[in-house]
Amino acid sequence: MNWISNYVRPKINSLFSRRDVPENLWTKCDDCGTMLFHRELSNNLNVCTQCNHHMQISPRDRCSALFDGGIFTEVEVPAPIVDPLGFKDQKKYPDRMKAAQKAASEREAMLVAEGDIGRTKIVAAVQDFTFMAGSMGMYVGNAIIAAAERAVELKCPLILFSAAGGARMQEGILSLMQMPRSTVAVQMLKEAGLPYIVVLTHPTTGGVTASYAMLGDVHISEPNALICFAGPRVIEQTIREKLPEGFQRAEYLLDHGMLDMVVDRNAMRETLIRVSRMLLRETPPVAGDLPKPTSVSPSDGQTEDAT
Repeated sequence: MNWISNYVRPKINSLFSRRDVPENLWTKCDDCGTMLFHRELSNNLNVCTQCNHHMQISPRDRCSALFDGGIFTEVEVPAPIVDPLGFKDQKKYPDRMKAAQKAASEREAMLVAEGDIGRTKIVAAVQDFTFMAGSMGMYVGNAIIAAAERAVELKCPLILFSAAGGARMQEGILSLMQMPRSTVAVQMLKEAGLPYIVVLTHPTTGGVTASYAMLGDVHISEPNALICFAGPRVIEQTIREKLPEGFQRAEYLLDHGMLDMVVDRNAMRETLIRVSRMLLRETPPVAGDLPKPTSVSPSDGQTEDAT
């Protein structure tokens, strides 16, 4: 046995061998195919620096970029009944929930938070498309009601970021019941004379579009977001005609009066501050009155436990 060849040389090679490069350092843009360094992409709020394509962003990262100093407090949402229908397809519903919670690192498909933007108190409800396609179940209905009640209690605007594939099939009719429940929550805000601002992100479809996503006082969208009830492929198969270019995209809907404005993600915070103050009949924001979020990446944003 050659001790030098079998032991010493492998030991030396292991000490000086190149380290493995982590797989999550680079992200490929879905639109233009550019490889983007993770830190550069994070600092640009998951917007491609080459083609301005808006990628998905987690609710916590969005809140960190939205609130002053990246600081917000979560609003407690009542937990619904687990698997009320005993639903099972290829997997049991509770098993799908556990897998979604692990993948998204969130409890459910909507995060409710409160804090200040430009020294203006707001409540934000942010939908998470990575959690079972942001599907609207009982928890989402509870979250919208909790957000509306908290906004009424604080006498402040409610800003909702929608992103969903529609109702959650595993909850059946109970999921569809969240449409009227969320409509009642929005009516609570209107009766209290408080602003309800909706930011529609890609994609917002199905029963979400048919309820709380289109009931705002002001409707804002991110660029090129798909906003519809039935998708373009379904419509083309039904009417057997080719749809116009960009049909059901944010810019098309803006041109046809369905939206009030289309705003880049990096300009969204300042726009929401301005619109919120306008609807509250407060003085316009001025220089020095708009504290910026912290310079850390969104994933490093701070939160406070709900009390």
